[in-house]
Amino acid sequence: MSKLYIVPTPIGNLEDITLRAIRILQETDFILAEDTRVTKRLLNHLGIQKPIQPFHAHNEHRSLENAISKIGMNSSVVLVSDAGTPGISDPGFLLVRECLANGIEIECLPGPAALIPALVASGFPCDRFVFEGFLPHKKGRQTKFLELAEEQRTIILYESPHRLVKCLDQIAEFMGEDRLVCVAREITKLYEEYKRGSAKEIGDYYKANPPKGEIVIVIEGKKSK
Repeated sequence: MSKLYIVPTPIGNLEDITLRAIRILQETDFILAEDTRVTKRLLNHLGIQKPIQPFHAHNEHRSLENAISKIGMNSSVVLVSDAGTPGISDPGFLLVRECLANGIEIECLPGPAALIPALVASGFPCDRFVFEGFLPHKKGRQTKFLELAEEQRTIILYESPHRLVKCLDQIAEFMGEDRLVCVAREITKLYEEYKRGSAKEIGDYYKANPPKGEIVIVIEGKKSK
């Protein structure tokens, strides 16, 4: 019976890949990758050679049928993203759903996802949280901020470096300048950084120090009265 393995890959530090992930990559017949160049670099580092086919956000809908056919012709296929766990702000959900509809077994390995270390290191409550990924750039963005302003659970967002300051300004505008935030940048990488403080303080910091790299914003939930 065919099986699709969802294999998380390191978000920065290659030492974070698991022994089980390495074994599955070694044993699989075929790999579907968000960016074949990135995956080839990881496989070369691990000394693994396998057939790779692109499966990314730009072709996810179009390539579903082909991907299902490939999985059906092989006993073991792996899906990886460039970094982290496929399906979490990366391609994967549609393929998993289609595999289940076609009777293909799914096995998802535990592993890296930037939101978890950012949440745990933020100092905010971890027992209940909401993950929103990347917010809409334009349509619906203001509505989403108004909704999140009332959220009492810890909030986690992904954001690009060139939109970070705007996002922090909007947090201050809709949630209050004193709402506490933690910006986690380049998690597990050489220049890993955590900045904690009010939305205004952290916004002012990044206006003076333009950020680079991968960014996670963790926002303290609204305090109940």
